[in-house]
Amino acid sequence: MTHLAGSPRVPISIYMYSRSSEPVHFERDCPAVMVPQGDSVTLPAGSYGYITQALGGSYTVFVEGNLFRIAGKDGDAIGKEPPPGLELPEGAADEDVEKLVWQQLRTCFDPEIPFNIVDLGLIYEVDIKHLDDGQREVDVKMTLTAPGCGMGEILVDDVRSKLEMIPTVAQADVDLVFDPPWGRHMMSEAARLETGML
Repeated sequence: MTHLAGSPRVPISIYMYSRSSEPVHFERDCPAVMVPQGDSVTLPAGSYGYITQALGGSYTVFVEGNLFRIAGKDGDAIGKEPPPGLELPEGAADEDVEKLVWQQLRTCFDPEIPFNIVDLGLIYEVDIKHLDDGQREVDVKMTLTAPGCGMGEILVDDVRSKLEMIPTVAQADVDLVFDPPWGRHMMSEAARLETGML
């Protein structure tokens, strides 16, 4: 069972399958990531499960006693539309790009915790650089709620891929750091209130 680091042992399983979870049927073989281990698997066509969390364009599904993360681009396997493309106005300034960067970061969620990584306080730094060809590079320093989290590389890849969807962003470099160590004081007030960690 997973817990938020520094929490009074509040089990994350409270967000798992419930009677209100949406049932799904896999219409095709679907790549998935096992939660919280982070192992890549393929869920076969014909499988049945339940959506336990649908946030940020990805889905956490409960199948045969296990949780799996389904990327938004594979949502069609469970009958969901892929997320829409992103747009920037012609000649967008760095401020416009930075606004979209933070918007995209707020679509990245830990598959077990219904809070985005910004509200969880996992983003330490964002830096936007101009490249010679007029494109941009976005550098992000982020952390995890616990250093041994099996989903760490999955979250880093999610951040990278969502930032690289932004027009004019040619590359996103995401650095996973553990100094300073994450603490619940880094969470937004709304996230602390929701998890009972005030």
